[in-house]
Amino acid sequence: MKLKFVGGASTVTGSCFYIEVNKFKILVECGMHQGNGTDDLNRAPFPFIPAEIDYIFVTHAHIDHSGLLPKALKEGFKGRIISTPATRDLLEPMLYDSANILESDAEWETKRGLRLGMPPVQPLFTTSDVEGVLPLFDTKPYDKVFHLGGGVKYRFLDAGHILGSATLELAFQDSSQEKVIVFSGDIGKKGNPIIRDPLVPEAADYIVMESTYGNRSHKPLKESINELVAAIKATFKRGGNVYIPSFAVGRAQDLLYILNNLVREGRLYRIDVYLDSPLAEAVTKVYLAHPECFDEEARRLFTTKQSDTSIRLHFVRSSEDSMRLNRLKSGNIIIAGSGMCEGGRIRHHLKHNLWRPECSVIFVGYQAEGTLGRKIVDGAKSVYMLGEEVVIKASIYTINGFSAHAGKEGLAEWLSGFTNAPKVFIVHGEKSAAESLGKIIKEKYGLITERPKDGDTFEL
Repeated sequence: MKLKFVGGASTVTGSCFYIEVNKFKILVECGMHQGNGTDDLNRAPFPFIPAEIDYIFVTHAHIDHSGLLPKALKEGFKGRIISTPATRDLLEPMLYDSANILESDAEWETKRGLRLGMPPVQPLFTTSDVEGVLPLFDTKPYDKVFHLGGGVKYRFLDAGHILGSATLELAFQDSSQEKVIVFSGDIGKKGNPIIRDPLVPEAADYIVMESTYGNRSHKPLKESINELVAAIKATFKRGGNVYIPSFAVGRAQDLLYILNNLVREGRLYRIDVYLDSPLAEAVTKVYLAHPECFDEEARRLFTTKQSDTSIRLHFVRSSEDSMRLNRLKSGNIIIAGSGMCEGGRIRHHLKHNLWRPECSVIFVGYQAEGTLGRKIVDGAKSVYMLGEEVVIKASIYTINGFSAHAGKEGLAEWLSGFTNAPKVFIVHGEKSAAESLGKIIKEKYGLITERPKDGDTFEL
């Protein structure tokens, strides 16, 4: 087998691993690079010929693992895309959402460029490309072995990260001996809301392992929920609203589940929660359609009828309805995208409410350097947004225990499930996180580790 690290080896986005094994050419992940200055990376030619790829495995629906699927199709890919059923169903609204944003951005750039005599800007891909991708999916359930032929077989195990997330176990014949390579995908932490805990293959010869939080521990979920309750109660006592910037996939659904449980338990009275994100609404409906991915507690709660011990959930569809939310002055929770406040409807809410001392903004996810969310979390007195300077008088909370990723302890524990001594390729992490995890692995298990760079190739 030849393994080439195409993307996501030394960063935390753009995951893509190219394999040649027996007669097959395979990709594991086809992720988009995310963050400032990544457009050129996404537009760069693939370092392989998409038309020659037989299969693309997608471990889960986050765009940094799947977002370039329409580009691969556009450039000639016509093979099969293999994922779990929930991953495929999540990707349908997510890829359409990405295409709509890309088309809108290209239209805006074109209008601006025409005044300067520039040629029209073409989007990276379009909704038509997404339409072409969806029929290529071949969905497979967890924990069942399937054969590609030529001595190559595979199975998915639940990665416990988001709905439908998987660890991929790929077995191949090396002369008379079968060998196994495992791609971890993103590993979830134990006790994540709604979904089951991650499972681990028993043995492998090689592991390609993520290291997103390889140098960080997460606050216990119970402690974070206690902080959330305290922040909500303090805000409502002051007569304000709570605003929560949230990612549409995973985080928003976890928050709805947690808030519903808090009302059921009597820790919060019945409250109005507004989910102000059409994508988050579509994703929430996909969650509800896949109870096979739920843990026992979630399955029991989701089959219980809504009652006076449930939140009053409102889906906010139109921009006009979103704007009308600013007439609500107190006692409400508004969850809106984007998670780092770089776009989406949350910016509109912040513009109208950051200056209100009775309100609160609760951050429940990582805020990257240079983002609007990071500026607010770091204590800015005011921020420039949507054409004007807005003073910050609202209470700002940062609650760090809601991440769907395993922390460094969880990553090490996941690796302890292997009964043999595989070689570990550490990927999908910044330098400090990957190096920290490598040190933990060597000290705890004595395994051989390697931190490849994008473009590195190995013969296995």
